[in-house]
Amino acid sequence: MNRYADGTYLLANPTWGIEDAPWKAAQVRKMLRRHDLAPRSICDVGCGAGHVLAELQSLTTAETLDGYDVSPDAERFWPAVASERLQFHRADFLAQSTPHYDLLLCLDVFEHVDDYLGFLRAIRPRATRKIFHIPLDLSVQSVMRMTPILGNRKTFGHLHYFSTETTLATLADTGYRVIDWFYTGSGTERATTAVEKVARIPRQFAALFSPRLAARFLGGFSLLVLAE
Repeated sequence: MNRYADGTYLLANPTWGIEDAPWKAAQVRKMLRRHDLAPRSICDVGCGAGHVLAELQSLTTAETLDGYDVSPDAERFWPAVASERLQFHRADFLAQSTPHYDLLLCLDVFEHVDDYLGFLRAIRPRATRKIFHIPLDLSVQSVMRMTPILGNRKTFGHLHYFSTETTLATLADTGYRVIDWFYTGSGTERATTAVEKVARIPRQFAALFSPRLAARFLGGFSLLVLAE
């Protein structure tokens, strides 16, 4: 966990992903609308800069939004968005006595956690429903090249790598009942560099025919999962 406290992660990610927050919040809102859910209390475990919760203030009717993160480097971003409804806690979520939430968010988090299976089992009873966002780092092209996998390890601290199938199996193995899931275009809709913009063309084309095969062979997708 040192990289999140000693400035290493901040150096590689100086905005801590703030620019992606509106997009991520929109994916969460899409899932909530698909199931007509209106949670009154939301927590975001591993909230980072906290801007996803800030976006959800205006996208949901939640009365309570709590963000938890262990990083002092992430904490510096919180004062800009904290409010009476939105509170942040620099703490280990699992070590805290917390209220039971209607919805727990775990967005691009458990691939960073050493004991991700223990982590998933431990957070399951803390909320009625959970929404996960998991990058699908495993694809045919990423395994053949290895550069994307090693790049995500170095830049973002990914310790575990998932496909659609291993993500869903992991959640089942840790006691979750998956209610719904869909692909998000993490490598297409959020493309910024010239290389990413070129790579998104075949990915988008392949996804028109089969998002699952596009994710499996070309990569560039994540999975948004609603579970209980």
